[in-house]
Amino acid sequence: MKQIILIIMSLLTFSCSSRAQKQVMDTQSGKKILVAYFSCTGTTEKVAVAIAKETGGTLYRITPATDYTSADLDWNDKSSRSSVEMADEKSRPALGGEVLNPKDYDVVFLGYPIWWDLCPRPVNTFLEKYDFSDKTVIPFATSGSSSIDNSVQQFRKLYPEIEWEKGRLCNGNTKQAGDWANQVIE
Repeated sequence: MKQIILIIMSLLTFSCSSRAQKQVMDTQSGKKILVAYFSCTGTTEKVAVAIAKETGGTLYRITPATDYTSADLDWNDKSSRSSVEMADEKSRPALGGEVLNPKDYDVVFLGYPIWWDLCPRPVNTFLEKYDFSDKTVIPFATSGSSSIDNSVQQFRKLYPEIEWEKGRLCNGNTKQAGDWANQVIE
């Protein structure tokens, strides 16, 4: 019994020291990381939490001034809020939530679900509200059927002053998303 307890304590000590060492390395690299995300159903949020946990980044939820209801998200209804916003390229829904200071960060992971093969309009509002011109922004997205490519192309077109990384579709495995995020910032 003592041996089992000693083994468990050793594993816990090793695990804690490895995590502490990783955080010191992130600090030594000088990269301050923000994980900003927009999520209505919680799918993108799970990925964002995993990326923030793995990279030691600060989690920030892009919050609309008015939350989306399930009726707002009904893409089969052309008069639903999300359908109307996505049909209008200039739509920029108001945001609520905490104020952000982008100057505090070097790298920004930007997460969102894919809507109509693009990012949801509140993400555009977020990008236009704050100055990310001297930041590296790394998109990640969740989607049932679309790729991330068109949304990243649109970001590069609309916001050329931002240094955009390739981005990744992160469906399903949050462990893989965290591992990918660590590789990207190395």
